[in-house]
This record gives sequence, structure tokens and C-alpha cells, in this order.
Amino acid sequence: GARAAADAGAEEPGAGAAPAPLSAAPDGTSAWRLTGEKCWISNAPEADFYTVFARTTPGAGARGVTAFLVPADRPGLTGTPLDMLSPHPIGALAFDAVPVTAADVLGVPDRGFRVAMDTLNLFRPSVGAFAVGMAQAALDAALAHTGARDAFGGKLRDLQTVSHQVAEMALRTEAARLMVYAAATAYDTGAPDVPKRAAMAKLLATETAQYVVDRAVQLHGARALRRGHLLEHLYREVRAPRVYEGASEVQRGIIAKELYRAQRPTEEAGA
Repeated sequence: GARAAADAGAEEPGAGAAPAPLSAAPDGTSAWRLTGEKCWISNAPEADFYTVFARTTPGAGARGVTAFLVPADRPGLTGTPLDMLSPHPIGALAFDAVPVTAADVLGVPDRGFRVAMDTLNLFRPSVGAFAVGMAQAALDAALAHTGARDAFGGKLRDLQTVSHQVAEMALRTEAARLMVYAAATAYDTGAPDVPKRAAMAKLLATETAQYVVDRAVQLHGARALRRGHLLEHLYREVRAPRVYEGASEVQRGIIAKELYRAQRPTEEAGA
């Protein structure tokens, strides 16, 4: 079967968290030519298909963006792998007048922004679940190490400062897990506050995972930083989720926007 498609929300060079879509020049009544670059693409250049967002109507803002499913072997499409801190398959793509037609469109032409937002509402809780898994792995490692390690005439767990740190790690991990469950349930039931819950789950879980992994490394000491140790791997792996699918700062902006959006009907009713 085909390998997984690349990330739908990847940025263009220099665009950061506010990506500007590729340009899509008309090429007949139902065809376009894609030109430009995309960067930080998951599974590039190994993927067989890419979800690509391109501007098909200039000057129309978000309403002028179309989503396309583009095969990797389409003429004019090339990719380059990027050397990252943690060995994720991530790369950059270059589009040199890549042909696409109406048959490649995902959803409706000029309405690709909604496709992107709906995808993020699903991916953000998924990233949260990934982060909770890393936090749990680090917590399990910390429990095993502090329960077995001899220090100061007893086990590390006998030191209150250690046991309280482990308790805090467990508390935060469970809170993040419940937030992810809540966001996933909201998505599955079509709740109106999905964007807010998805952002909250992604934000809390990724920030929690960073904290828990860092604490686990501290409790283990230098051994955790040796190449090949589980925590050495997690320490490198845990950093990226706070950036992709919208950085933590972006999630806070989404949460605030959704909170004020929910407040407007009440204000208008009282006016």
C-alpha cells in the first residue's frame, strides 16, 4: 500500500506559524500549476502522496485556498530530507509548475482552509496522545529507577523530595491524559467546542511531557543522557511536539479566541 501522506499543515520557508499557500496558476478550466516550496513536511520525501494547500484565487484570503492530494511522482515535484535533532522523517518539497486537476482537489476549490482546520482538530488531540505516552514512559522509568536505586542509606524513593517529584509527574501526566480523552470525545461527538478542546489537549499534553521527561532525566542523573538510554531518546523526541501542529503559543491564541467567541452571544443578548 501507499506510504503515509505528508503533513497537511507544513509551512513554507520563512512563513513560520502563519503559512502562506503555494501559488496555483490556472492551466485550463479545471487545472492548475503549483509553484513554490514547502518545508518541515512529515514523511517527506519518502511519502507516496502529499496533501498540499495552494492559493487558487489571489486576494481572497483564506477563502482562496484549495487543498490537493498530489502523488509524489507528479512531474516537477522534488523533495529533500532534513537532518533533525530526533530522527523523524521530515523534509522539504519544491514545486516547479506541478500539474494538478479537479480530480486532485480535496473538498471544494477555494475552500481548502476548512479542510486544514478540520484536520488540525483531529491531529492536535492525536499529538496530545503521543505526548502522554512519552510522559508515561518517562514516569514508569522514574518509578523503576527511584524504587531500586540505593542512595543515602536507603532507596531514592525514601527521600521525600524525590517521592514528591514523582507524585507531581504522575499528577500532571494523568491530567494531560484526561484532557486528551475529553478532546477526543468532543471530536467524536461533533461538539461545538472542538477547536478549543483540541488546542487545550495538545498544549497541556506536550508541555506536560516536556516537564515529566526532564524531571525523569534529573532523577536518573548522567546515565539518562548516555546514547541509547530510553530517556536520552525521549529527551530528544519530546521537544518537537511543542512546535508542530501549531506551537504552544499558537494553541494559547486559539484557546483565547474560542473563549471570547463563546462570550459574544451572551454579550449581544444583554446589549
